Formats: sequence, C-alpha cells, structure tokens
Amino acid sequence: MKILIACEYSGIVRDAFIAKGHDAMSCDLLPTEREGPHYQGDIREVLDESWDLMIAHPPCTFLTVSGNKWMKPEFKDRFPTRVQDREEAIKFFMLFANSSIPKVAIENPIGVMSSNYRKPDQIIQPYQYGHPERKATCLWLKNLPNLKPTNIVELPQNKALAQRLHYLPPSENRWKERSKTYQGIANAMADQWT
Repeated sequence: MKILIACEYSGIVRDAFIAKGHDAMSCDLLPTEREGPHYQGDIREVLDESWDLMIAHPPCTFLTVSGNKWMKPEFKDRFPTRVQDREEAIKFFMLFANSSIPKVAIENPIGVMSSNYRKPDQIIQPYQYGHPERKATCLWLKNLPNLKPTNIVELPQNKALAQRLHYLPPSENRWKERSKTYQGIANAMADQWT
C-alpha cells in the first residue's frame, strides 16, 4: 500500500508501516527525527497524490478541551487570536476528513471535533498497546476497522507515572514529547490497517 502519515515528524508510524513492507511517507513542516521517506513542507502539496491510506495527526493545540480555558473573555487580551486560531485548526482537521483518500484515520486528543465534526469512532489508551500510561486518544476512521488492543498492561498506582505526559515539566520540547505516537499503537496500526 501507498501510505501517507500526515503531520508526523517523528517517523514512528511511518517506520511501523515500512517494517511491514509498505511504501510509507511522513510529512510535516519539521524535518524528520528518523532517517526515512519524509516530505518537509505543507501537507496540501502532497495530499492529492495516489495514496491508499492516510493517518493524520493534525496539531491539537487549538482543538483540545484543555484549551477551552483560554477562550474565556478574561484571556482575550492575552490570546487575541484564539477564536481565529481554533477556526483555522478546525478547517485543517477537516482537510483530512474530507480528503478523497480511500482509507483515513485522524488522531487527536479529546476536543472540539466531537461537536464540530462528529464523535470519534473510538478512543484508545497507550496501556491497551503495551505502554503503562494513560492518554486518551480519539480516532476518526474512514473505511478502517476500530483498532484492537494488542497488549493491555496494568497502570502504575502513582498518577504522575500513569499520566506522565500530563506532568512533564515545562520545556522547549514538551509539546514534541507529548505529540509522539506510542510505538505499540503505531505497530497495531501497521498490523491491523493493511
């Protein structure tokens, strides 16, 4: 299959599909962190090529429910473009939802797309795929089955460990660490969606 991994700089999902023998390419504005087929640029420049499957990871900054706090009137001076930023993020998400690619999976945290588009087809957790962590991830699917858990593991009793990504200290690269796909989830996608 010819597979596009949209908005991925890490190469994790791309490489899981390549390991299964597929022709996969990641695309992001950032360079790839792993050597491999990667288009650095605007996804719109490659979206209309003949892809069989696309897995899209649109930026979630303005789509998550945790960002709703910054939409309140008291933050308008601090974030004057927040409403416009959210509208642009919704349009970008819908670019993937409305694509003509036959099979599509769009991944994002719990957010506004449940009401602005439709409810996700499923919500998965890293602990269902071998990672002892909690991070609810929504999947909107087109012509793909729900992703089946592959290795359900017990969560640590310590909340800070179970939700490690939520408790990362502020840093320049915090957002990058939080946006990466877990390897177990990437492997499940490559195993089950081809």
